[in-house]
Amino acid sequence: MTSLPDICDVLIVGSGPAGLAAAARLGEAGLDVHLLERETVAGGIPRHCGHSPYGWREFRRVMGGQTYAKRLIARATSFGAHIHTAVSVTDLGRGGRVTVSSNCGLQTVQARAVLLATGARETPRAPRFIGGTKPGGVMNTGALQSLVYLNKERPFRKPVVLGSELVSVSAVLTCRHARAKPLAMIEANERPTTRRAATWLPRALGTPLLLSTQIEAIHGRTWVEGVTLTSGERRWNVECDGVVVTGAFRPENALLRTTELEVDPRTQGPVVDQYGRCSDPAYFAAGNLLRPVETAPWCWNEGRMVASAIISALAGGLPDPSLSEPVLAGYPGVAWHLPQRISPNSSAPALENVQIGLARSMAATVRYGQASANLRSKPARRILLPLPDGGVDLKFEETL
Repeated sequence: MTSLPDICDVLIVGSGPAGLAAAARLGEAGLDVHLLERETVAGGIPRHCGHSPYGWREFRRVMGGQTYAKRLIARATSFGAHIHTAVSVTDLGRGGRVTVSSNCGLQTVQARAVLLATGARETPRAPRFIGGTKPGGVMNTGALQSLVYLNKERPFRKPVVLGSELVSVSAVLTCRHARAKPLAMIEANERPTTRRAATWLPRALGTPLLLSTQIEAIHGRTWVEGVTLTSGERRWNVECDGVVVTGAFRPENALLRTTELEVDPRTQGPVVDQYGRCSDPAYFAAGNLLRPVETAPWCWNEGRMVASAIISALAGGLPDPSLSEPVLAGYPGVAWHLPQRISPNSSAPALENVQIGLARSMAATVRYGQASANLRSKPARRILLPLPDGGVDLKFEETL
């Protein structure tokens, strides 16, 4: 690891698409940028993924995740950003004072601005209340991809995949790369979480999608031997040698728990205004720390946009954060929204829309101030509303 300075312009925590895109933009602007990654290799989640499609929005070509991560790293370093791996952040102090731990020991770095881009993680088995024993062979998609693409291993031959999100489809493709054939994708809801078209590929590869079905228990002593499935009153056993627990993402927010930064109880990420600015104006956030999950190109673009806001902030171009007003969306069908606050619009926003996640399928008219918009959507879909001029209360009137 190259040595960290005691003082720098911008410190970035996390080296996924959002962090690396921001590093490139900030370095291009001539700022002294240092990016911290706790793993030994930068690149975030994409570097674990060997299959496509990545890169079209960013580089106008389709590539695998590992190639995509290398391109993002190369671009950031080409603009002078410094990437430090095997570094863990232990404390986020007031005003951009960050304490880190590495093989060089503890060090405190004072940054003019800090960008938090720590991403999201999948919900593991325990919070999903899956019973049975605790054998080996139960893992999330990230662990599966690390074993298959980085370690060249085949952890099982006939697993089941829990979930029907895009990442669940990725898990099926990863299994196929390892010459393993998933027996089924299992989804508790009546509809797949991702769009139905995305589930055609697993079905074409011989992996059926079982809707309205749950894993009640996992069986096996040292390794998975089978699972018990339930659907309505039906209950049956399936022999398998692995379980991939996918999706149900939540922000990687462990660092926030020990800080004074305000956390949104619904997104579980930091409260931000339209510039990605947190309650302590020295801190900004971008990418999947802000919400349950978005795609790599979305996070990449968001990293660039928030980096531009940081450049404006360092030049004194952002409005006083104490003048910000709340955006409220207390309707029961709304799972989360962001930004949670709106500052006076004196600079181009980083978050150009109000983003909303639904807790259930909904058709509604949304009214805020003098504006209104119609929406019809399902959970886990991207919903964007025009950014209001100030704080508002989003009012939802459901329609049939």
